[in-house]
Amino acid sequence: MKAVFGLYLVLFLTACASSNRDTFTLAVIPDTQNYVDYSKQKNEGFVIDASELFIQQMQYIADNSVANDGPIAFVASVGDVWQHQSLKIDPEHEARGILAVANPILDRMLSVSEKTRSIEIPKAVQGYQLLADAGVPFGVAPGNHDHDAMWTSHEFPPDLTKSIREISMTAEDLGILHVGGLNNFRSVFGDDKPFFKDQPWYVASFNGGANSAQKFIAGGYEFLHITLEMQASDEVVAWAESVLAANPGLPTIFTTHDYLSVSGEREPNPIVDLARVDPQNHNSNEQMWQKLYSQHDQILFVLCGHQHGQSHRVDPNVNGEPVYQILADYQDRGQVGLVAGQPINRFTRKPEAIGDGWFRLMEFDLDQNSPRVVVKTYSPYFAKYSSEEPNYAAWYKVYEHPDLSDAEFLQTDDFVLELDNFHQRFAAARLP
Repeated sequence: MKAVFGLYLVLFLTACASSNRDTFTLAVIPDTQNYVDYSKQKNEGFVIDASELFIQQMQYIADNSVANDGPIAFVASVGDVWQHQSLKIDPEHEARGILAVANPILDRMLSVSEKTRSIEIPKAVQGYQLLADAGVPFGVAPGNHDHDAMWTSHEFPPDLTKSIREISMTAEDLGILHVGGLNNFRSVFGDDKPFFKDQPWYVASFNGGANSAQKFIAGGYEFLHITLEMQASDEVVAWAESVLAANPGLPTIFTTHDYLSVSGEREPNPIVDLARVDPQNHNSNEQMWQKLYSQHDQILFVLCGHQHGQSHRVDPNVNGEPVYQILADYQDRGQVGLVAGQPINRFTRKPEAIGDGWFRLMEFDLDQNSPRVVVKTYSPYFAKYSSEEPNYAAWYKVYEHPDLSDAEFLQTDDFVLELDNFHQRFAAARLP
């Protein structure tokens, strides 16, 4: 059996290696929860089927994959694949004596529903099946919404003495959410499920596939991609380090759900701060940098979503090599629904959040003299890059980065990263 798998892997890598030697594209799928949200479909009274934007997005990626003579060699999903939970609290946390308390403001957005399994998850499967059918390798990190349960911790309850107008986006006012259970996630993205079972590019997993590793060949190099649970535990960090040790020298991309804020800091959304509510089982985003991402020379990128907006930063690791950290999350965008006649959300006073089809395309050009990555943002719905849409800043800047000029806002979704010292740093991963 091992010999057959090894032969299959060799054939797969050989096929991948036949692609362009210097250039390829990595697609990054931001939070898709609002697309598949059962309440944002026509049969629930929404003006459009938001899920059509999701399917359109995935079809575009499949159509432009290497297997279809396109440039996309790999797909990284930052999580929050679906919206709702199926449990009020999971058995493991309940057994630990952790309790859920009522949260009048957040509970309306976090209602438990049987439609999670009957509508949202099947729609997600439909989208990812397009990638599977196209033969493009991918990895998916679980987000907080992908957990079986999400509730307000009894140790960090909301302040019920304040009116809605007095409430701020703080833990003290809104409380802190906790998450638990990944059975729903594993039912789709588990290491023994059809998307990944026996795939030669799926090389390692932990916690049943809640954390996973993949390899792909592109640009004349072999790459390693690792997905992690958000604000991961020390146990998960140790597993990730074991995967790095088993694959030394490969340029490595980490994808996790929560890592950067919209201001580019390694800090959580204050009301989803797992390291604060459960420090024995979660590391903060800064701790993840200190314990893992900054400690290994082969870690090149850290990708994330979760926090509504975009940012990026570059920091040296312990040996002075650059680590490129990038946030992209477009889930709050609602121009498509607004134009179709969907009313403004009365609670948020914004267009109803769906996402408008935007996602990231990271175009690698590993030219020998000046290797770089051109980061672009594209929507199949508009059939445009962000830089090509004249209304882009007018539509989105006020909700995401009101402090920036229009030109500065456009640059958050269209920029270039110079991969300093790439060829010397990853010489061992260069294919003959």
